This record gives sequence, structure tokens and C-alpha cells, in this order.
Amino acid sequence: MDLNTVTGFRRARTRADLALRPGEQLLGGGTWLFSEPQESTGLVDLTTMGWPSLEIGDGLRIAATCTIADLVGLAPQPGWSAQRLFTQCANALLASFKVWNVATVGGNVCRSFAAAGMVSLCAALDGVAEIWSTAGDTYRIPVAELVVDDGMNTLGPGEVLRALELPGHALRSRTGFRKIALAELGRSGAVLTGRVDEDGSAVFTVTAATRRPIVLRYNGIPSGDRLRDDVDAVDCYYTDPLGSADWRRQVAGILVEEIRAELS
Repeated sequence: MDLNTVTGFRRARTRADLALRPGEQLLGGGTWLFSEPQESTGLVDLTTMGWPSLEIGDGLRIAATCTIADLVGLAPQPGWSAQRLFTQCANALLASFKVWNVATVGGNVCRSFAAAGMVSLCAALDGVAEIWSTAGDTYRIPVAELVVDDGMNTLGPGEVLRALELPGHALRSRTGFRKIALAELGRSGAVLTGRVDEDGSAVFTVTAATRRPIVLRYNGIPSGDRLRDDVDAVDCYYTDPLGSADWRRQVAGILVEEIRAELS
């Protein structure tokens, strides 16, 4: 879509360039920005900041400007059994490879939609967002806490998502994944993940079915009854044309039990 209100465009090279002028908006991949009318009068291109897309250490640091294709295309890393979630969560987006080549991981997180596949990934693997504030400092917040509702997050005006960090202990975990949609090629109505860390602790997440990411933590793999009760008790299942809250609650309970049994 043409953005016929835009009269200015800047390529950001330094952090100072990211200070937005009245009417400006940050531009990453643009797959959402150019999908509907905007009120912006100027765009500031983040992709010219020169951030390395992927930095591998004990964990993985993902630049906000890293494309989904680059993340999915990362060569298998020794010991990272959870790396398979990269592709699984990307496929939950219901986006073609052409979109993967442009859409950014950071943009998907910043849009914070309930069915955002990169939010599902980060919530599943204890992802932490590094934020550049307008005051010039940096702070970190778990992605599961950054997203507070469907399409809403805690980012303040002018704040910039710099990177997403996935810790090594989560990447080395055993994982399970399930998703469901009312239509074969429809947007995900529920995305469930589970993982067991090296210390035996277990983490299960509910996304897409809920207005915000739900993370359930246990010292070990819980009983089926306890896990089902905890999933049933979640208070933010929602209804839209792609599924009712009751349907989402029921399928979440069924799918999370499949994951629990798999990980057991």
C-alpha cells in the first residue's frame, strides 16, 4: 500500500538518528506498516543501523532488524535442541517465504498481536528484550512481560527494541510444540509450547489463544491434572471471528497434555 501521507524518509546510522521528529515512525521490514493506511508523515529506517542479525554465544542474540528468514535459516547449533522451535513458530505466522525474507523478528514482537509467532518463540524460550529508551539508557524486560494485550505492549513513545536474547539453558532444553486453527490455512487460534530444562524444571506457554503470553513454570513435569487445571484457570482467553474463548480454552488443554506426554 502506498503511504500517501509520508513526505520524509531518513536512514538511521547512529542511536541519535533514532530520535523521532513529530509525525515520524520507525521502519523495519514494513510488512505491517505498508499493509494499511498510516498517519505518519516521515519514516526512519532501522535496517541501516548495521546491527548484526544473529550473534551466537552461550545463547543467541537476535537483532530487532533480523528477518524471520535469517532466523529460520540459522545453521543447526550443537546442543541447541530447542532450535527447531524457530521454524515451528515462524510457520505459526501463516506467512509465505517472501514475507519471511522481509518481515523482522523485532517488528513481529513490537506489533504484539496475540498470534505473533515470534512472541510465541520468545515466551517459550525465556526471551528478553533489550530496549533503548529515549533518555539514552538501556533496559531489559522479558518478552512475556513486554506484551500486555492483543496488539499492546509496554514500549513507551520513541523507545526502540534493539535486540532479543534467548538464553543458552532454554536453547538446550527439550521442547514440544502444537498449534491449531479453525481453517487449514487460517491464523493460529492457539499455540502451545513446552520445554524441559537440563535441571529438570518444566515450562509451558499458551499464546495465540490468549490476549497475552501465559508462562507456567514447574520444578518438574507436572501431573496432567495440575497442568490442565492451570491452563483452564488462565483468565485471558478471547473471542474473535477465528475462535471463541471457550474453544481456545478447550483446545489449549488438549494440546498442552499432548506436549506434556511427549516430554514425559
